[in-house]
Amino acid sequence: MGFTIGGIRDIRAGSRRRERATACTTVAEYTGLCGWAVTPGARAVRGGGACSCGDPGCKEPGAHPLVFADEIPAGATLEQAAEAWAQVPGAAVLLPAGRTFDVIDVAEQSGRRALVRLERMGLRLGPVLVTPTGRAQFFVAPGAAAELPHLLYRMGWDDADLDLRCLGLGDHVTAPPSDLGGLGPVRWLRSPLLDSVHQPPEARLLLGTLAYVCHRDRTPGPWLVRT
Repeated sequence: MGFTIGGIRDIRAGSRRRERATACTTVAEYTGLCGWAVTPGARAVRGGGACSCGDPGCKEPGAHPLVFADEIPAGATLEQAAEAWAQVPGAAVLLPAGRTFDVIDVAEQSGRRALVRLERMGLRLGPVLVTPTGRAQFFVAPGAAAELPHLLYRMGWDDADLDLRCLGLGDHVTAPPSDLGGLGPVRWLRSPLLDSVHQPPEARLLLGTLAYVCHRDRTPGPWLVRT
């Protein structure tokens, strides 16, 4: 029986004190329960405002790590996470890919359709994020980003026009309860579960379905029956 991470929730309008408490609790769950490192990230004013990093020419406002902030390591306790997060109040919660997981990134509609298919197949799945930019992000075993071209080639999708990419070492994803670039909150489409979060699925088990749905959604044809 899985245990859903209980503190994962959106930051709502309210006092700064409540926001800090929510973020601290969530960071501790990510580090202590999920075994993920957490990187403090920049924030941006909603509607495409200035980035909190202070660079007026920032190319990724509200969607990149803060260069002056220390990463909170995997395994940090509630007290350690709270103490570290108090040094960067209001920072976004970023998760570094390429260590305990990589991320397959697809259009949200394609991701939702693929998730239904994958669940019907009974496959073991990891967490899935949805972003305010209309993307779905599937957590898979690390190493997928480096293997993606080879995997697509083996499956016959290497020459297809797919709206699909993989994030790995050096990349980050924004996690709840944070927003992304001031555009709105990031949410869990499939929440982290303790019985699977430490062993995300191999990319090859999901990639065939994800590639098929992405291709189908981008290619007009009689098979475009919405699921």
